[in-house]
Order: sequence, then C-alpha cells, then structure tokens
Amino acid sequence: MARGDRSALPGGTAMLVLALLQEREMYGYEIIEELEKRSDQVFQMKEGTLYPVLHSLEKEKLVTARDQEAPSGRKRRYYRVTAAGLQALEAKKEEWQVYARAVTAILTNA
Repeated sequence: MARGDRSALPGGTAMLVLALLQEREMYGYEIIEELEKRSDQVFQMKEGTLYPVLHSLEKEKLVTARDQEAPSGRKRRYYRVTAAGLQALEAKKEEWQVYARAVTAILTNA
C-alpha cells in the first residue's frame, strides 16, 4: 500500500483509535504520535482527521472523554474506550480479518 493511499482501510481509522485506547487512555496528540510510531510512519494522521473520529466515537458511546490540566497549564482531553467500544473493536477486528483474507486470496492468485 502506498503511504498516501488510505482507501484500502474500510473503517480502519476508528478501529486503530479504539485499539490504541484499549491499552490506556490518551489525549489526541498522543494518539497521533503512537499511531505513527507503531506503524513505522505509515499512518500519519492529522488532527483534522482524528478529532472528527474521536467525536463520532464519543457520540456513539464507544469512548468517553475527560479534561485534565497538563503541567504546562493547557487543558488536555483524555479519551478512554468503553465496554461498548471494546465490543465494537472486536467486531471491527473480525471485519478486518475477513477483508484481509479476501485481499490476500486475490493477491495470492494473481
């Protein structure tokens, strides 16, 4: 996959965010940094992409958020996955496995 092509990731952004948040609560920029680090810079998400995803997940009650003041005095919003979010993550992982198997089957026989 070319670094700029994200069309091959159906629902992938929400799945990746939920996967990170299942480990610990994080604030937005921390999510962006962790995603880049773990993907060896393949996923370079912008704030303009992340925050609508987080707001959508929050609206769907898949994550909760709380504000906390950072040592710098700025407020940070920390996100945590809910029980419903963990269930959604498992469903998204299952969908991803089906998708990945289908792509692999096509590429293997190409």
